Amino acid sequence: MFKYTKDLNEYLSFFSYIIVSLAFCFFILFLSWFLGGRSSSRNKNTPFESGISSVGDTYLNFSVKFYLIVMFFVIFDVEALYLYAWSVSIVESGWIGFIEASMFIMSLLCALFYLSRVKALD
Repeated sequence: MFKYTKDLNEYLSFFSYIIVSLAFCFFILFLSWFLGGRSSSRNKNTPFESGISSVGDTYLNFSVKFYLIVMFFVIFDVEALYLYAWSVSIVESGWIGFIEASMFIMSLLCALFYLSRVKALD
């Protein structure tokens, strides 16, 4: 019976935290809308950056290769975060964790060699 009330208290505290956080966010948004300045002028909706009025079209076409490189960066960056978390808990994970991390690194190296082989990084 004690375990049930302990679990219930943990769930209630978690959900109350979520509810209070959302209420605070909505309160801040409402407060900024209520106290924020309202002005209407001819130049309010025109783009303006660094003291220079923009000239021409602001839409740029990027190559697909740019997005490919960005995806590779994000993938390998997230994998570096996994390896950092593993390195922090290396004592607790022991040899089994070391073998799993080695397999993870080997899969990363295989993926990197494959990407270089198909010239995706060029």
